[in-house]
Amino acid sequence: MVDNGTAVKTRFPSRAQAIDALLARDEGFRDMCSDYTTAEEELRKWRSSSEQHRDVHITEYNELVDELAAEIDATLDRAAVVPFPKR
Repeated sequence: MVDNGTAVKTRFPSRAQAIDALLARDEGFRDMCSDYTTAEEELRKWRSSSEQHRDVHITEYNELVDELAAEIDATLDRAAVVPFPKR
């Protein structure tokens, strides 16, 4: 099993520092990364499977991985925005 940070940093290598920072302080982000890692593992499993409904599961997990990646990307974008202090 790949740890959550590694799987996400593999998807977003240029954002490794931001990922580490969010993993350290944001439980929701850690959960999202855990879900992403699980979905990636399941996708790999189904890609190597010879079971009858293999293609259906591959399609479902591809969609899930992409949706979670988009959510992670958006979370990273929001975390990178530094609000101006009020005067």
